[in-house]
Amino acid sequence: MKKGFLHIIILLLLIWSALIKAQQRFPRPDFESGYVYPEYQFLSPRNPAWEYIDVMVLLGALCIITFFALYKRSRQGLIWTSVFSLAYFGFFRKGCICAVGSVQNISLALFNDGYTLPLSTLLFFLLPLLFTLVYGRVFCAGVCPFGAIQELIGIQSVNLPRKIETILSTVPYLYLGLAVLYAATDSQFIICKYDPFVGIFRLNATAAMIIFGILLLITGVFINRPYCRFLCPYGVLLNWFSRFSYKHLSITPTNCINCRLCEDSCPSNAILPSNINTKKENKGLSRRRFFIYLALIPVFLVTGCVLFHSLSRTLSYVNKTVRLAKEIRMETELNIPAISQQAIIFKESGKTIKELYEGEKYIVKRFKKASGWLGSFFGISLGIALLSLSARRERQEYKPHQGKCYSCGRCFEYCPVPNEKNNNQ
Repeated sequence: MKKGFLHIIILLLLIWSALIKAQQRFPRPDFESGYVYPEYQFLSPRNPAWEYIDVMVLLGALCIITFFALYKRSRQGLIWTSVFSLAYFGFFRKGCICAVGSVQNISLALFNDGYTLPLSTLLFFLLPLLFTLVYGRVFCAGVCPFGAIQELIGIQSVNLPRKIETILSTVPYLYLGLAVLYAATDSQFIICKYDPFVGIFRLNATAAMIIFGILLLITGVFINRPYCRFLCPYGVLLNWFSRFSYKHLSITPTNCINCRLCEDSCPSNAILPSNINTKKENKGLSRRRFFIYLALIPVFLVTGCVLFHSLSRTLSYVNKTVRLAKEIRMETELNIPAISQQAIIFKESGKTIKELYEGEKYIVKRFKKASGWLGSFFGISLGIALLSLSARRERQEYKPHQGKCYSCGRCFEYCPVPNEKNNNQ
């Protein structure tokens, strides 16, 4: 009954967002001068005061979700916070700026002197990370609108085989690296451009992205949080910070009695079982495997660096200047007419081809340097992930994996140990 009620609320939010969209009376002007909009996502300007209101709402939501997840241990409270976040950060704010997309703004500001980073954007990037460092991934539990919409539609989640999950979980590292690369080189904000949920929140996505978003939501009905687990680039940072969290969500409010009722309750495979009764592996074999995986890390690092450096020219074609230079070069050398609007604007601008090629050369040089770092990052991430699989730690009780746990609280209702705090209230 409760789930059906939540589904009705989500439907009403979608209808409400459509009505707001229909009432927009000031569309973007259509210039006749050949002006081309930047490749970043466009949003109508808001009152600057709203930026700080948004930050305060974010801070308040993080405090509330932390209370429900760690202290009240209320799954129902987490759900209603998710509904609020979906309504406010999703449909009202149209998903912008979000903590996930702020990664690009941070990268652009770090590597380009001409860009000034707004304080609100910096806070949207830092606040979830700070809360994660102290309390685990409470931001994912019900504050992030992307996670909230997936959490609310997850009706019958099934666990994926761990090997498939491990392979898919490497995709966010590549996505994060590419997002930083393209933002740092002032080429494109790929997270905003290809984020399916932003298109749903704004109702202005391309047909391909709408289809992708719908498929992702349908997948989310059966596979828990597919975007969070296998795509979200900001989730990589949250995973790292959460591993060192000072106080993390626990399955049981007091001492675990190893009843095993929670064993299969987590749809994200984030519960680490007690292994005190399992057969001990030979220490020599375990040690050899560990050192083999450790030796593979520099191999992955060098291989990734060389591979992505060789792909730097291909990766640079995302930049509009590089694409334009290629089109003009084909026209001058192969007599293939340049027909894109970018080429037409360039011819009318009075700039020389030499200036265009110099700009292209500078951008490609930046890509060659940055692509090597991207490959190194991806290679070392794979190596460390492989090394972590060889680690064997003794656990006396069932506990969540601090990096993978989304603090969703689904395991609460499976634990028979009474919550003394709730009973005393």
